[in-house]
Order: sequence, then structure tokens, then C-alpha cells
Amino acid sequence: MDLLEKDRELYLEMYRKMVLIRTFEDKLYFLFLTTEMPGTMHQYNGQEAVAAGVCSALLPADYITSTHRGHGHTLAKGADLNGAMAEMFAKDTGLCRGMGGSMHIADFRVGMLGANGIVGGGLPIATGAALAAQMRGTGQVAAAFMGDAAANEGSFHEALNLAAVWKLPVVFVIENNFYGYSVKFSEAFPTENIAMRAAAYGIPGKVVDGQDVLAVYEASLDAVQRAREGAGPSLIECQTYRFKGHARFDPASYRPKEEEEEWKKRDPIKLWGASLTQSGMAGEGDLKAIHSAVKKEVDAAVDFAVKSPPPEPDICLSLIFANGAQEVQG
Repeated sequence: MDLLEKDRELYLEMYRKMVLIRTFEDKLYFLFLTTEMPGTMHQYNGQEAVAAGVCSALLPADYITSTHRGHGHTLAKGADLNGAMAEMFAKDTGLCRGMGGSMHIADFRVGMLGANGIVGGGLPIATGAALAAQMRGTGQVAAAFMGDAAANEGSFHEALNLAAVWKLPVVFVIENNFYGYSVKFSEAFPTENIAMRAAAYGIPGKVVDGQDVLAVYEASLDAVQRAREGAGPSLIECQTYRFKGHARFDPASYRPKEEEEEWKKRDPIKLWGASLTQSGMAGEGDLKAIHSAVKKEVDAAVDFAVKSPPPEPDICLSLIFANGAQEVQG
């Protein structure tokens, strides 16, 4: 793998993003198990290269939509760490003032238009954001993250078709972790991969190694540039693997242990760290410093969230509409 010295800062930032996501997720897992945190969650461990690679190819003004497994996308797009952690604790200082929680987290300030509990629910939203950007002429791009199971939803086909017809600036990103909850990919899809479906809509489709952050980044950069230039959407299938079960309550007993161990050998953080050290882009000390700094940041975020006040019950009524819409409706 040839790494360019001029991109060293980018490479290290992608590593930091992956470490931040993993550390955040590991801390959440501990907090949920000790009942310090309410609700449940769907963890992103193992898929960090997808969020980091795609979001590194986007500009701050660009948009993303997420899935029920959305912490990684949120952090990779630049959402405030303290706010993200406080949202997990359902606190007033959370990104959504405690109203979104794990599965509906959002941060419009960084273009993160929301995680979604509905499978495939983010695709039409990203398509709409891309249409708005096209109409305004802002040059913004939207990226829609989805799991493999979302590709069998009607919203997938509707969004791709409309985006292709109108040449909208949107990139559809499939995180194919080979299981739709407990259903294996081969039992739900008659094709070798999902990217093949792009041909039906006359748009590019590409399969990339979702454990290789550089491969994800380069494929995303090409798709984003195509979208920004007005050439229309692309479909990227990142083949990856979640290291945990579907959700906190799921032991993933339906997956062969041998399969899990093989995928864990391709941990995206370890792979990218090895690439950085072998190429001379970073030393072991540099990587350890990143881990240490991130751990302190996450611990501080937990302290911030614990000390934050809960939201007042009546704010749920004031957050139904966008600013001003409530008065108009009234």
C-alpha cells in the first residue's frame, strides 16, 4: 500500500476517528451492562472503517443519514462528543436534548440528519437533502448509510431510481456485515453482491473492502466528486462485519465462532495502524498517544453526561416542530 506523505494528517485523522468510535462503543457497552445508562443500543464495533472512510471524503457542509447503528456515523461526521454521550444518558445537554437517544441521534449542525429505527428509513431523507442541495445550487452532497437488509426494502429502490433519474448528488453506502439481524446474506439475496443492483438504475456500483479505511475513502472520494460535479449518484457496498451481536441483548449464537474469529483478525483499526507504522507515516508512540488522548476525551464525556441535568418533561412538546413551525401551525 503506497501512502502519500502529503496525506499524513488525513491518515492519522482517519485512525483517530476509528479509535474514537471504538472507544465510545466499548464505554457504552460497559455502561449499559452496569445499568448506568437507560435503553438499549446497536453497536458499531468492527465497522469503523466505513464511517471514517466515507465521512473523511465529505465536506463539513455535506449531509449524512444513518441507521439504527448510528453512533459511528455521528462521531465520524464531527458531532460533539460530549453531546453524543449526554444523548446516550437522555440528558438535556445531549445532541437532541435527550429526546433521540441511541437509535435516533442527530446533529444538524454537522449535517448529520439522523439515525433511524426504520430499516432503509434514511435513504429517502438523504435523497431529499440531495434534491434540496441541487435546487439551491450549493454543491453539497448527501451520503446515505444503510445495512445490507435495507437493500431489500422498497425505499432502497425508490431512492436509487429517483436519484438516478434526477442525477441527484447522493452516495448510497451499504454496510454489508452479512447478517440482517440473524438472517445470513446468502439466504436473503440471490446475487453475489448488492452493488450489482446499481446497473438497474444506470449508476456506478462498487464493492470495497470495508475493513480497509483507505479503500473506503478512495471509493467514497470518487463517488462524492462525481455527485458534486452533477453526474449523479453512486452505490458503494462496503463488505464488513460487526464484532458484537445485532444489539446489546443479542449473543449472536447464529454466527459460527470460527467466522467471527476470522473477521476479528481483520480488525480495521489494527490493519490501518499496521499500514501507518509499516509505511513510516507514524510510530507506535504516535498511535498509543492517540489511544490515550481519546480515552481521556471519552472518560471526560461520561463525566459531563453524568453531571448534566435531565430535560424538563414539557420540552417534548416544544421539539415537535422546527423553529417557527409551531407558531405557523397554531
